[in-house]
Amino acid sequence: MLLWLKSLLGSMKKEDGQGMVEYALLIGLIAIVVVAVLLLLGPAIVDLFQDIINTLTNPEGENEPAAFISNMFL
Repeated sequence: MLLWLKSLLGSMKKEDGQGMVEYALLIGLIAIVVVAVLLLLGPAIVDLFQDIINTLTNPEGENEPAAFISNMFL
């Protein structure tokens, strides 16, 4: 069992440099995608949270929940 573990760790050490480069490329690609999505959807997300805040802070009930939910998906 110990010999198998040593051989497994030894084979992993041989590919560390290549593996780290692949992980760095993946992290960079994921970061680019996250930034692009936030740039595209950011204003819509801000508007959605602002509508929720306005609905929760309106004590008179001028905004009906049904209208809020129907407007949320437009």
